Amino acid sequence: MSLFAPGRVVLKIAGRDAGRKAVVVEELDNTFVLVDGDVRRKKVNVKHLEPTAETLKISSGASHEEVASAFKKLGLPVWETKAKTPAERPQQKRKEEPKVKKVK
Repeated sequence: MSLFAPGRVVLKIAGRDAGRKAVVVEELDNTFVLVDGDVRRKKVNVKHLEPTAETLKISSGASHEEVASAFKKLGLPVWETKAKTPAERPQQKRKEEPKVKKVK
């Protein structure tokens, strides 16, 4: 059993999510794990993680909903994203072509 087994709560120490807690969802190999929680669900190098003494009872490859419910039971924040609706997306207007005068 590895130190970064599924269910281990870790602290991100590098990258844009540094300082946030996550849980190991799946161990991909000796160097990388899949994490989820208060960070984006992504593949992370174990050198960028610090294990804590906490563990959660989740299965290997658990969905984001399972991880979110386990984090909420502990009172920890969870990374939530919403898909943007078409009205929220900025519309790019087409540039008008310059009018060219005909030379006689």
